[in-house]
Amino acid sequence: MTPEEVFLKLVHGVADRDFAVLPELYAEQTDVRHPMNPYGDHPLLTRDALREHFGGVGPRVTDVVRFQPDNIRVHHTTDPELIVAEFEYAGTILAASAPFRVPAIFVLRVRNGLIVESRDDIDHLAMIRARGQVGELVAHLTEPQDTPAAS
Repeated sequence: MTPEEVFLKLVHGVADRDFAVLPELYAEQTDVRHPMNPYGDHPLLTRDALREHFGGVGPRVTDVVRFQPDNIRVHHTTDPELIVAEFEYAGTILAASAPFRVPAIFVLRVRNGLIVESRDDIDHLAMIRARGQVGELVAHLTEPQDTPAAS
């Protein structure tokens, strides 16, 4: 599969809630980062870590929202393994029947049909609002931190 085909399979798989299959899009050793995640960027470095990630996130998302990728624009680079994909998840908050949109940019490196590196820049706050988890985020942000803040 080309990098674009892998990306499309990924974002449609997330939207279709195919969480058992998604880890198979990644190499055994990979590097997936979410630098804008307000809970912190915790790199996912193996397929098993991604399996755990999708298994934990999936059920929490599917109970409250439904969405599909929209406005997809894939930019090819001079490196045949690397693409930059702009898109939005457009969906509905089930309890309120209210629409929402979550913009995202993914930078993917795909080698031999598998994702070996990905930086997923997504508007996590918009998704947290859509899922009704703002209170959970506020509680997390107001908890004492384990490490002192840098000055």
